[in-house]
Amino acid sequence: GHITVESELGGGTTFRVYLPAAVAVNGHETARKEKKAEKDLAGGIRVLLMDDEEVILGMARELLKRLGCAVAVARRGEDALEAYRSALSSGEPFDVVILDLTIAGGMGGIETIQKLRKLDGTIRAVVSSGYAEDPAMEKPEEYGFMGVVKKPYRIRDLKSVLGRVMS
Repeated sequence: GHITVESELGGGTTFRVYLPAAVAVNGHETARKEKKAEKDLAGGIRVLLMDDEEVILGMARELLKRLGCAVAVARRGEDALEAYRSALSSGEPFDVVILDLTIAGGMGGIETIQKLRKLDGTIRAVVSSGYAEDPAMEKPEEYGFMGVVKKPYRIRDLKSVLGRVMS
């Protein structure tokens, strides 16, 4: 989940708390089933995660770590490019990159994947956004992506997309 805060001087403050829902199935919560299903992905996948929202970045990093991934983060496309270049030159490239479509004041996912593809034509990339109607989310392959993961992230969605992209 995540929390948003809106404050107006002399007008008060509003906190909104968003928590994932757990639906009962046969007397057991699906959240418990998800936790039980969090097995390490084979070999420990190296993931580069790009998002400009600190809360989302932190939450996604933790979910990926719970799946057994080694995670590096970037807040802008420029940072993602530098991290990817560095990993390539060190001989330990990332297995998957997850790129947010929209980055405030920086290079977003579409421009970033175009530049990353020039560095590495075999890159495995996943597009991420809270805007499901975006054309890149509907037809990711037309934009250079191999998969989609919608926000807010759920561990089973991350596990599923990583499994598909890595196979």
